[in-house]
Amino acid sequence: MANTLSSEPSGVKKLTVLIDSWAWVEYFKGSSLGKKAAHHIEGSEDAIISAINLAEVYRWFLKLYKEPQAEDARITITTRCTLVPVDEAIAVDAARIRNSERLGLGDSIVLATARHEEAKIVSGDPELRRYAEVIFIGG
Repeated sequence: MANTLSSEPSGVKKLTVLIDSWAWVEYFKGSSLGKKAAHHIEGSEDAIISAINLAEVYRWFLKLYKEPQAEDARITITTRCTLVPVDEAIAVDAARIRNSERLGLGDSIVLATARHEEAKIVSGDPELRRYAEVIFIGG
C-alpha cells in the first residue's frame, strides 16, 4: 500500500496522487485543463494509476490513433505512475461503492483504489467532484 504522506528527509510530507483517466486524456490532448493535470503529472508527488484507468486511456488512444501511439502513452503513464491492479479487496470495495453511491463501476474502482492507497484522485470528472479524495481540476 502506498503512503499518502511519506516522510521526506526534510520532514516534509509527500502526497500520493492517483492520476485519473480524465486527467491523462486532457494532458495528452494538450488542453487548458490538461495544463492543470500537468501540474500533478509532471510534479513531484508520488503517483499511482489504477489498472482500469490505464485500460481507459489505452482504449482512447486506440479509438483515435493507432497502437504505436497507445503504446507510447502506456509507457509514459507507467513510467510516471505505479500501476495498482484491481485485487479482491479493491473489487469488493468498488462493488460496495457502486451500490451505495450510484457511481459507474470504473469510477467506483478508482475511488476504492484511492482509498486503499490513501491517495488523492486528480480528476475533472464531474461524477467524482463531490468526494473528499478528489483534487478537482475540471472546468
